Amino acid sequence: MELKTKIKAEEGKQDLVITREFDLPLELLFKAFTEPEIIEQWMGTKVLKLESKKHGSWQFETSDAKGNVVFKANGTIHEFIPNQKITRTFEMENAPFGVQLELHEFEKLTDDTSKLTIHSIYESGMLRDQMLKLPFTRGINMAHNRLQDIATKLR
Repeated sequence: MELKTKIKAEEGKQDLVITREFDLPLELLFKAFTEPEIIEQWMGTKVLKLESKKHGSWQFETSDAKGNVVFKANGTIHEFIPNQKITRTFEMENAPFGVQLELHEFEKLTDDTSKLTIHSIYESGMLRDQMLKLPFTRGINMAHNRLQDIATKLR
């Protein structure tokens, strides 16, 4: 099965570019990245904090069935342009990847379709390559598939 979310990682670089076209209007795709209730559904994580504005911050946390925290991430939103762009930092707690810079760009293709481009920049190429050794590609595809399904029901 072909993965709909594409990841481009050039050899010797410290960034990657993630692209995905959605069968969703631009406004609904953007909403899926800025409304905690929707994020929690497609990401399968708890939104502890989300200030969708310039200089805002965010914090997500995922727990296992026993209540143990298995994932915690946070960051600062540096740029917030509704239906166009979110620039933020992304830091996983208790992980060796350091802080990433993420640029999320949202593009209208038609009235019913849109495109997401995420440019992630890591501290080093080595850290980026470590991330890519995880089931990252499969995981982001699964999350984006859930986003498509959940947001479609919100139409």
